[in-house]
Parts: sequence; C-alpha cells; structure tokens
Amino acid sequence: MNSIEHADLIAIDWGTSHLRAYLCQYRQDNSLRLLATSYARGVTKVTHGFEQELFNCIAPWQAHYQHLPIIMAGQIGSSIGWQETTYLPCPISPNMVAQSCLHFTCRDQQLSIVPGLHCSHENNHRDVMRGEELQVLGWLAQDQAHQQGQHLICLPGTHTKWVLVDDGQVKLFKTAMTGELYDLLSHHSVLIQDAHGEFCPHAFASGAQYTLASALGSFIHGLFSARSKQLFKELAPEHATSYLSGMLIGSDVRAAINATEWSFEQLNSVSIIGNNTLSQRFSEVLTMQQIATTRYDVEAITLAGFASVYQQLLVGSPSSV
Repeated sequence: MNSIEHADLIAIDWGTSHLRAYLCQYRQDNSLRLLATSYARGVTKVTHGFEQELFNCIAPWQAHYQHLPIIMAGQIGSSIGWQETTYLPCPISPNMVAQSCLHFTCRDQQLSIVPGLHCSHENNHRDVMRGEELQVLGWLAQDQAHQQGQHLICLPGTHTKWVLVDDGQVKLFKTAMTGELYDLLSHHSVLIQDAHGEFCPHAFASGAQYTLASALGSFIHGLFSARSKQLFKELAPEHATSYLSGMLIGSDVRAAINATEWSFEQLNSVSIIGNNTLSQRFSEVLTMQQIATTRYDVEAITLAGFASVYQQLLVGSPSSV
C-alpha cells in the first residue's frame, strides 16, 4: 500500500458466501481507483458477529487511513444480515436507489447499506434482488448510451437475474434458480456420479440444444437424460456435469426468450455481467439462438456501482440511524 496515495472510501460486496472489500480512491471522472482488496467470510458463514468480521477484514486500512466511509451491498442488508434494508419498488432510477441507503454508525465510522429492489409481474408474481442492483447501477453509469432506450441485462449466478432497463430506470426483472439447481442436482441426485468432471464443450452444447428445442413443460422430463445417456454410453460420466449445465442454461435462456415482458427483436444485444466462465456459457447459448451479447467485467461494473452510490452520498446529506 503506497503511503502517498490517499483513499476516499471502503466498498464492501458482502454476499452469502464471501465478503469482498475494496479500498478505493474517488476520481474526478466519478470513477473509483482500486488501491487494495481484502476478503472475509460471507453472511451465512460469520461466527463472531458482522461487526467483528468487517473490522478484522479492514483493520490494516483503518490503521493507515483512520476513518473512511464504508458502503456495503449484498446480503449484509437482508433479514439474515447486519441491518435489514427495505426492498425499493420498480421502476426506479439509480439516484433513488443511492439516496435510499440505510446509514448507521459503528465504532465512530459512518456505514451505509444499499437497499434491494422488488417488482411485480403481469401474473402478480413478485420478485426481489439484493446485491445485483449495485451492478445494474454500475452498468448504467458506465456508458451514457445505457441510459437511453430499452436494454436487457443478464446477471448469471446462483440466482440468475434478467433485468429490463428502460430509459435509465430499472423497470423489472426475473429470477431463475439456475446455479442453485445445478449445485443441487450435481451433488444430491442420481444424475451425476462425478461432480468434478472436466468441462466438455460438446456435451454442454448438446444439453443446451435439447432444452432450447424442447416444447414447453418437457424440461423436467428431459433432465433424466443426463443419467440415461451415461447408462447407454452416449455420455461419459466425467462430461455429465457439462451436459447438465447446458440443459439448465438452455432452459434459462429459452424462458427469457419467451418472456412477455420484453422482446429480443427490439434489443441490439444482451449485456452479460458475471464471472468469466458463466458469462461465456450464457453467451454461447444466446449465440445459438442468434442473439448478440456484450460481456462486462463483474469487478469493474461492481466498482462503478459503488462509485455511483458514493457520488450521490457526496451531494446528499445522509442522516444516521
């Protein structure tokens, strides 16, 4: 850590499994320069309290820089987190999200937690997100063109989010339990005998093509093919996870294509924000359907989201709770 460099804030991406802390410098172009990174346990793995977990993680930065504002996002603001924040209703602007942060003081430091979002669909089904909204804010702030017209963002992960943005506002979103289903079926079903098998592009494509071409309702019937194909030597056991991944992502993409809330024919491309592996696989499946994609680095987008929130906090006057 270079002693001549000043820091302006600590950004905390605190999810279920991991805490990622970023020591940042705020620049005149409203972006953040990353100075250092630190890691700790996620919300469900903390054993000695959230306060201790956080301040142990950032102790070296505190010793060097003293008091810095801390902005947190993710499950730390959920009902199982430190301080529960509300779910803000969509449609909503980025400014409104940033201005609705929950503020409190701990160890003489100012902490803020970004709230989650909720929306209602045509069938009265309600959906929620917590954590991904920060990446949507970062995506919106990264390019002025993102704030005009209609866009669809895909955030692949444990609970994949498909987010519709309309003229700079988060209009609505849909959640798919793609990643969680993959984990459950890989480790707790008869489908997979080798959960750590090597990735096979051919098996992945085969699984994706199966669900992309299937009639509605056939996904649950087709799942067992991951087992039967192995029994009849059509699929190597070490490639079964690739086939299953393809089936699940194919089903996720197919549902997004058939969604009534948006039309792919009116979109130039789908923006994908996630880790490299998952983003690449979603991009491949969308490409199979002749849908263009643009991939974004998840860390860069996350930092842009924190910068967007910090900018609003600078111009606002948050009060402690």
